[in-house]
Amino acid sequence: MGERQLRGHHLLCVHGFQGMGYSPGFVRRMEEIVTEIRDPDQDFGIRVLVELDDACDVCPHNGSTFCAASPGSDAHVKGLDTRALKHLKLEAGRLYRKSKLVEWTARTVKPDDLDHICKGCSWLAHGVCKAGIAKLNEEWRERNDASENRIV
Repeated sequence: MGERQLRGHHLLCVHGFQGMGYSPGFVRRMEEIVTEIRDPDQDFGIRVLVELDDACDVCPHNGSTFCAASPGSDAHVKGLDTRALKHLKLEAGRLYRKSKLVEWTARTVKPDDLDHICKGCSWLAHGVCKAGIAKLNEEWRERNDASENRIV
């Protein structure tokens, strides 16, 4: 696999994604992206963005260069991206390894952080995002506990 392009907030969405989306095409694309990101055997570059990304390509709200869901939606979504990147201490436009992004997210994002990072997101109320981050945090703790208890 080459490189994925993901908006800042999609770096968080992938951990809680449960098949909901804006259209069947969008859901299928997110399922592809989520499968790749959740697969520990795959590692690839992800360019983080504050603009349309690989998931947005098939979104019915894609306005070619901006989110056209409603007036103000592009600024709102860019705000989500900016807050996510700021919390993760990532630089827009930069290429990161998937494995490092997943590790860094597990180490630095807690479920309640989403109240600020994702403020105003319509998906936040469903609870799947916080549950996904909680699961990621737990998996990370278990993996680290297992490696610390290994006899060398």
